Amino acid sequence: MLLYKAIVFLPLIGSIIAGLFGRQIGAKASEYVTTGLMVIVAVLSWIVFFNVALAHGEGHEVIKVSVLRWIQSGGIDVEWSLRIDTLTAVMLVVVNTVSTLVHVYSIGYMHHDPHRPRFFSYLSLFTFAMLMLVTSDNLLQMFFGWEGVGLASYLLIGFWFKKPSASAAAMKAFIVNRVGDFGFILGISGVFVLFGSINFETIFAAAQTYLPHEGAESTEAVINLFGMNLDKAHAITAVCLLLFMGAMGKSAQFLLHTWLPDAMEGPTPVSALIHAATMVTAGVFLVARMSPLFELSPDALTVVTLIGAITAFFAATVGLVQNDIKRVIAYSTCSQLGYMFVALGVGAYGGAVFHLFTHAFFKALLFLCAGSVIHAVDGEQDMRYMGGLRPHIKVTFWMMILGTLAITGVGIPGTMLGFAGFFSKDVIIESAYASHSAVSGFAFTLLVIAALFTSFYSWRLIFMTFFGKPRASADVMHHVHESPMVMLFPLILLAVGAVFAGVVFEGYFFGHEYAEFWKGALFTAEHNEILEEFHHVPLWVKWSPFVAMVAGLLTAWYMYIKSPSTPKVLAEQHRVLYQFLLNKWYFDELYDFLFVRSAKALGRFFWKKGDIGVIDAYGPNGVAAGVAGLTQKVVRLQSGYLYHYAFAMLIGVAALVTWMMLGSSF
Repeated sequence: MLLYKAIVFLPLIGSIIAGLFGRQIGAKASEYVTTGLMVIVAVLSWIVFFNVALAHGEGHEVIKVSVLRWIQSGGIDVEWSLRIDTLTAVMLVVVNTVSTLVHVYSIGYMHHDPHRPRFFSYLSLFTFAMLMLVTSDNLLQMFFGWEGVGLASYLLIGFWFKKPSASAAAMKAFIVNRVGDFGFILGISGVFVLFGSINFETIFAAAQTYLPHEGAESTEAVINLFGMNLDKAHAITAVCLLLFMGAMGKSAQFLLHTWLPDAMEGPTPVSALIHAATMVTAGVFLVARMSPLFELSPDALTVVTLIGAITAFFAATVGLVQNDIKRVIAYSTCSQLGYMFVALGVGAYGGAVFHLFTHAFFKALLFLCAGSVIHAVDGEQDMRYMGGLRPHIKVTFWMMILGTLAITGVGIPGTMLGFAGFFSKDVIIESAYASHSAVSGFAFTLLVIAALFTSFYSWRLIFMTFFGKPRASADVMHHVHESPMVMLFPLILLAVGAVFAGVVFEGYFFGHEYAEFWKGALFTAEHNEILEEFHHVPLWVKWSPFVAMVAGLLTAWYMYIKSPSTPKVLAEQHRVLYQFLLNKWYFDELYDFLFVRSAKALGRFFWKKGDIGVIDAYGPNGVAAGVAGLTQKVVRLQSGYLYHYAFAMLIGVAALVTWMMLGSSF
């Protein structure tokens, strides 16, 4: 049991040491303490993965490790305990492996930053919050980790807080996530109303028999939500949609996606950690963990599928024209998360987590390679000012090639030859086609188009960055150099995952060993026909992602190697479409008009008219001004001249005598 507690709490210890004592022990010691503890945690996580997920004959037992009694109030009885099952084991490997490599990489990347202890403290805090989330045994404990991840992301995105764009991006991420969290809180409350508990064990047990059996109807209202009296079926749908609203915010799905690209304002290692292993995967984990609940609501799953498909397509279209190397990869993350939610929506939960698993390796690899490129060209991030870097940073180039082969899904359908993304992405596309969802055809079509766009913008990044003539200044090109080994070593390890994670683990995550691997951690395969049907899709369905990948590669090669003038000509010919994509479908402008400006105008009205015009004018400031005015008038009576005072006394005596005389006459 100590093993599991060590995995969760060692990053917190490292964060506290670096954060509170960083100045005393120095930057180097802070780096080594936090990174050393993360190495230990990563090794322990792989041990847990082999002992829990890959162990045979262990049955469906869930390991629970009690930490402390937390809340006992009324019907709420919450114990702080760690829930260890296959889904947790997978997430531990993903989070801690990537986080450890990001820690190591940051030693080189942040070498010149004077605030390294604070940075490494934040990294470890981020990791601890995510570990609390994935090991949670109840929804309240999950919410604690959920908000901890949000706090840590705010601190890391705004790490360079003297940079206005970084501070703005941090606030944007924090605020947009609060919108999603509003739904998540209501969803947790709804679950408690329906099941009388927020503990997973109780919820999952009750969910199996919660709805009436087929043929029976229940119209009795069980919950009042926003003024609507809902029966059991509609209540489950409403609660699932509220939970999904939280997932949309955290995993940057369509409409709540705007914070993710701006998160690039933080240091590049932060981007790798947020986009590959921690924050954005929290929403996918939430829906996967709550899969027994979501399976009770086909309507909620349809919404999940629809939003996921639109996100995959939308983000891929925007990625086509971005020029910032990190933003291209950021929109790629957004698109790949859309794939994961489509898999969740069609019931292919294992496929969703499989893509989360492989994506962590090749997306972290791509981001850290981008950081290596930026490091080489003296901080430049615009690909239009790169080019011709291949001979100068050969290791980074080949590692980024491997990451690109993985994300574009290079592989031969029907064989075991392929990179990680080939296996996990094709599983999702084929599952979308095979599902009985009302929007399966729509989702399948958008995912194949997104695969085409993904291939195009990924190879566009490679060709613009590493091929052609150098477009940077002669001074920059003179100083271009390969990154130190402390930065290259994590790239090599991540490249191993990007190459082999798919072929090694496909049979476990979504193949013949599905049930034995997951051990009930996800909705069971016996009730999920898609697991069987996806193996029997038509041949053209299996080959469609491959054709899309090749078409994207050839198009990018023609436009950026064979005929470099073509992109500019197309942009001029289709200026409206180009500007539409370049400005990200104008979502930022729309939200600025609808919410930001209106909120500022309302605040300005209450400030000028309410606070200053009413409260200050007639309240404390008004009273103070009245007293001051009165005292000024009283002061004028005190002239200091004796004859004035004598005159006033005579007036007083005369008035007194007059009053007495008038009084005696009556």
